[in-house]
Amino acid sequence: MKFTANQIAELLGGKIVGDESAEVFRLSKIEEGTPGSLTFLSNPKYTAHIYSTNATITIVDQDFEPEKDISTTLIKVSNAYSAFSTLLEHYNLIKSNKSGVESPVYISDTATYGTDIYIGAFSHIGANVSIGNNVKIYPNSYIGDNVTIGHNTTLYAGAKIYSDCQIGNHCTIEAGVIIGADGFGFSPNESGVYKKVPQIGNVIVEDHVDIGAGTTIDRATLGSTLIKNGVKLDNQIQVAHNVTIGEHTVIAAQTGIAGSTKIGAYCQIGGQVGIVGHITIGNHVKIQAQSGIAKSVPDNATLQGTPAFGYGDYYKSYVHFKNLPHLVKTLDELKKEIKS
Repeated sequence: MKFTANQIAELLGGKIVGDESAEVFRLSKIEEGTPGSLTFLSNPKYTAHIYSTNATITIVDQDFEPEKDISTTLIKVSNAYSAFSTLLEHYNLIKSNKSGVESPVYISDTATYGTDIYIGAFSHIGANVSIGNNVKIYPNSYIGDNVTIGHNTTLYAGAKIYSDCQIGNHCTIEAGVIIGADGFGFSPNESGVYKKVPQIGNVIVEDHVDIGAGTTIDRATLGSTLIKNGVKLDNQIQVAHNVTIGEHTVIAAQTGIAGSTKIGAYCQIGGQVGIVGHITIGNHVKIQAQSGIAKSVPDNATLQGTPAFGYGDYYKSYVHFKNLPHLVKTLDELKKEIKS
């Protein structure tokens, strides 16, 4: 699909400098621009590329003035980065504008679904499932019995939603996500043999949640594992049973959260963080990548570090480690005394 500079400028409220009829049909980086592509310039480090780019149209900030001749048509906007993000959203909407029910699929007679839906081939929709309007379910997806999916939610290829789980409105669930698998619940008997504890709860995902590819969210033993409004989860994250993640918290890839831990709102958690079970992490907490969290954390804390050696040795060493600034200060004072 082609778009003219006029159409793009109208969408973004921008001003055209160059050929108003210039057409584009792909997106590109400014340094990799080719004829027919649309790009943008917002970072001054890339300014040199605007004089050599072959992109047909370039979105720039409204105060940009070229110092040399350029061949690309400019669209000037108040914020080039934000404007390009808006275009990406529209591009995704057009690209993913699928509708209808492909064949073969299985849809239970007791399932209900709204208008403007898309269900891809080889998907399974179980009994008593309720699907809202404008929902897109890509091929090879599994929706178990009694699942509820709200309006304007997208499940990409191979997503699995186990029975009784609830997915809200305006959610994006990427390929390979598994929601509602059994939590890791086993109880040892007197012989040390582990017996599985039935996991009979569910997972509730509220509105405007994004879940990255390959992430797994386990169902609760009892009650619900809860992912609250606006949470953003990266790829390959493990969320264990009965975990709660508060509103608008973001978590980077390969983080693992053990069972029954409660994470507050507006937290930022880096990649490969490990969080033990049955603790509480407050609101507005920041945890740096590869940190290990072994106890509850108060609001507004910023943490970094991992216990990477023996459990007993670590706690003995930690007594000294946390006093290290004081010990260094004392050592410096002693050095001064010796010199004097």
